[in-house]
Amino acid sequence: MTPIIEPMTECDVEAVARLRVAAFFEGSARTPDEDAAGLRTLLAGDGFETALVARIDDVSVGTCLLVRHELEPAHDLTPWLAGLVVDRNHRNKGIGRALVAAVEAHAASIGVERLYLYTWEARDFYTGLGWVVVEQFEQDGHPMLLVARELRL
Repeated sequence: MTPIIEPMTECDVEAVARLRVAAFFEGSARTPDEDAAGLRTLLAGDGFETALVARIDDVSVGTCLLVRHELEPAHDLTPWLAGLVVDRNHRNKGIGRALVAAVEAHAASIGVERLYLYTWEARDFYTGLGWVVVEQFEQDGHPMLLVARELRL
């Protein structure tokens, strides 16, 4: 089934926060409630930053964000594609690609010319979508890539 990708609403926040904590913060002190609070702050923002969600049958199965700043940036750059995650049961079905394309389209529509993101495990995924490696570095003793994407306005 094809997902619907649209801006996140309050009804998505709890499910998306659980998905994000499991994907990005497992083993840390971050709770789904803390993540949900951060998502709510983003939703209440000025519209530049955005949280998109992929839904199948009204169930949130993935998300991706456009944010001004990364949590712990190693570079003074902006804006960032961040937090791409798709539920394990829905991976390898094009949902991640669709979420990235939707964030890129939103960014281009508000005048962003270049997006950035950090990755290591998903480097092949992003370079396959046309993202270009800017720099390889270490963060907290782990390899990391800074990649960028030029957007066509």
